[in-house]
Amino acid sequence: MCGIVGAVAQREVSAILLEGLKRLEYRGYDSAGLALYTQEDQAIHCRKAKGKVAELTGSLELSPLRGTTGIAHTRWATHGEPSERNAHPHLSGTEIALVHNGIIENHESLRAELEQNGYRFLSETDTEVIAHLVHQCRTDAGDLLSAVEQAVSRLQGAYGICVMDVLEPDHLVVARSGSPLVIGVGIGENFIASDTLALGQVTDRFIYLEEGDIAVIRTDAIRIRHGGVDVQRAVRRVSSELMDVNKGDYGHFMLKEIHEQSRVIEDTLNGRISAQQVLEEAFGVKARDIFDRVTSVHIVACGTSHHAGMVTKYWLENIARMPCQVDIASDYRYRNIIVQPGTLFV
Repeated sequence: MCGIVGAVAQREVSAILLEGLKRLEYRGYDSAGLALYTQEDQAIHCRKAKGKVAELTGSLELSPLRGTTGIAHTRWATHGEPSERNAHPHLSGTEIALVHNGIIENHESLRAELEQNGYRFLSETDTEVIAHLVHQCRTDAGDLLSAVEQAVSRLQGAYGICVMDVLEPDHLVVARSGSPLVIGVGIGENFIASDTLALGQVTDRFIYLEEGDIAVIRTDAIRIRHGGVDVQRAVRRVSSELMDVNKGDYGHFMLKEIHEQSRVIEDTLNGRISAQQVLEEAFGVKARDIFDRVTSVHIVACGTSHHAGMVTKYWLENIARMPCQVDIASDYRYRNIIVQPGTLFV
């Protein structure tokens, strides 16, 4: 799955961005890239590589980029083949750079409109559409925050985006809808990522953005807006143990995850199960009331989670004697699902 890392600091951030990408390698990807604002020439420079983060790292070792504001990304191809030109970040001219997780479902109509307005596309991705749309809105809105607010109001689908602007190089603007983003809180520096794991080397304090949030990230301030008004979100501390993403002695992350299953199950159940039963309170304060009304279960998932759902279906029907339906999430919204009263969704 795609991964996002961003940083606004008083120190050089390319090493932080690369380390963040390495910590997200467990998710799977086919290309990587980063963009940095360099003070020397007051420009955004972008570097991309097909394949592993090591390829990107090697390119930067041969020809370094240095800056205090930057964004980075690992991509799993959805639109267009795995290639350097389809890798993120995507640029609009020399002013806007953007990374994106998710899928924009109305990208074709937006692309046609932007092409009519003179924008030239260099990739096959839906993400480049967002970059040009932000640039177009930037011309009318006058500032990056307003431009992002206008642009995302026209997007249909899922997105977590992080945008930088050569005209406003002291901050990043991020927005999320259907794709998670977290803000890493530092001292004299702040960060953005799609996963807390990416930022474990720089902070243990995080703000989890909620659906529809748009935020401005500066070295000394974080501003979050929702529905056009400023809002506050809690800062939460995450222990270092939860951000351990080293492969250790294993050849790859999947092998590590297989061998860790027994410990992970133990950690998951610890404090949530008695000698006779699972403690309903472990699922939240309203769980007991909800579970009492459940007459069937509907699991919606993809990939390995879908396989886990099939096992759960067997357990629920065989042990709990409760009907269970399992659907592939990517197909779900296109079906006219019949949902009976009392259905619990997982």
